[in-house]
Amino acid sequence: QVQLRESGGGLVQSGGSARLSCSASGYIDRIDVIGWYRQAAGQQRELVATITHTDSTDYAGSVKGRFTIAKDNAKNTATLEMINLGPEDTAVYFCYAKVTSTWIDSDSVPRAARLEHWGQGTQVTVSS
Repeated sequence: QVQLRESGGGLVQSGGSARLSCSASGYIDRIDVIGWYRQAAGQQRELVATITHTDSTDYAGSVKGRFTIAKDNAKNTATLEMINLGPEDTAVYFCYAKVTSTWIDSDSVPRAARLEHWGQGTQVTVSS
């Protein structure tokens, strides 16, 4: 099992900044991709930013130049620095990770899986 725990967020004034953190724990051999998605009220969940094990990043067009994603492979953590926030950034932000895990099953057979995981989400509200 892999767990993702988010922290940060809250209420921010328009034009302000915030920082989100995501910590992954559990049976992790490698985090292949980690990042953030968000879901505003009445909207579909959308990509915000992701970063791969080889430091390749992907950003939504609406956040490019304002948000920066980083990771720490040794600590299995990722952070999202957000600046110049606007009301349009108000949403629940979910940490996402695609993780490679290996284990020995009850029959002593080595197993491996690459699975997607989600955090519970953290609210970011930007007041105008």
